[in-house]
Amino acid sequence: MSILSFSYDSVCILIIEYVSLTTGGENIMTVNKGYILLTDTGTLFTKLIKLYTKKPYNHASIALDSKLSEVYSFGRKSVKNPFIGGFVKEDIKSNRLLNKAECAIFSFEVTDVQLVKMKRYIQEIASQKEQYRYNFLGLFGFIINRPIKRKKSFFCSQFVASVLKESNIIDFDKPLSLIAPNDLQQVANFQLVYLGNLIDYNNNNDDVKCRLPLQFDPVSV
Repeated sequence: MSILSFSYDSVCILIIEYVSLTTGGENIMTVNKGYILLTDTGTLFTKLIKLYTKKPYNHASIALDSKLSEVYSFGRKSVKNPFIGGFVKEDIKSNRLLNKAECAIFSFEVTDVQLVKMKRYIQEIASQKEQYRYNFLGLFGFIINRPIKRKKSFFCSQFVASVLKESNIIDFDKPLSLIAPNDLQQVANFQLVYLGNLIDYNNNNDDVKCRLPLQFDPVSV
């Protein structure tokens, strides 16, 4: 099954959902879904990036259910300081920059194998999160269209792209350090499921019957 699958303050989020459809108690179909969330928080940092990209959404993150209760990205670790960044678990409801953001959410399907690979890849980075940094230098490289890859360092859409590539979901035709949120938005297999204010999505998203929470499997080093 083929899948689809930058900014720092506006967010692109990949969400993985496991839905078991049943009839009369009998399991008849299993569907693994992923979601991409693109957001724009309207901060100064975002506005500066938009001067270059000319795109409405400029940040990427990954989450593990359609209600956005498990969201991961590379971004600011403190709402008050945009220059201290790294791997973060983002609280969409309590983060005042995110919950008021404009967003676009896309969905796609994933196989069981791809789902496991995504979760393991995120787990490995999460377990070493203090060693990871936000790739500011790579962000500059993106602006001048020269890929700059740094060890244990990502900006948001570079991180999302790496999850998709490492999970054999998408094989991008350019370096991951040149991937912008708009590139993720262009993937043919993504389907738009929501466009609007993120807080409204959180308030109205009551159609998910069940979800598979993040349960990390052991990672061999």
